[in-house]
Amino acid sequence: MKTKDFLNQLDHEKIVAAIRKAELKTSGEIRVFVSRKHIEAPVTVAQQHFLRMGMTCTRERNAVLIFVAPLSHKFAVVGDVGIHKRCGDEFWRKLAEEMTDHFKHSDFTTGLVQGIRTAGKLLAEYFPRRPDDVNELPDEVEHD
Repeated sequence: MKTKDFLNQLDHEKIVAAIRKAELKTSGEIRVFVSRKHIEAPVTVAQQHFLRMGMTCTRERNAVLIFVAPLSHKFAVVGDVGIHKRCGDEFWRKLAEEMTDHFKHSDFTTGLVQGIRTAGKLLAEYFPRRPDDVNELPDEVEHD
């Protein structure tokens, strides 16, 4: 699928609202990035974008990136070191499975919102919101 078509199908307001709602319960940060490029190794590319987007700069190293490459029909979900210490690979596998079911039916907004909600629940469990919490990263869907 062309990235432009993918981006046009997304309900950006719904995705941003899901991010904001999830972040109300956690000090963690969630971002979505859509790549226009053909990607063979989505996890590797997602990790590179994670660094470029400054996602390692959160106070508790608890950011999550949902990276989508529609042209390649691939996506990846990566988290910072603070999250990996607590949840392990099983969490990421289950999250990806949930999103995949929606993506297979071209329900991309629902897939992303479900991924954001699930990531938000995990973040809230391990990184509850602090009284002095601030939104450290933008909530909008980004793309190249």
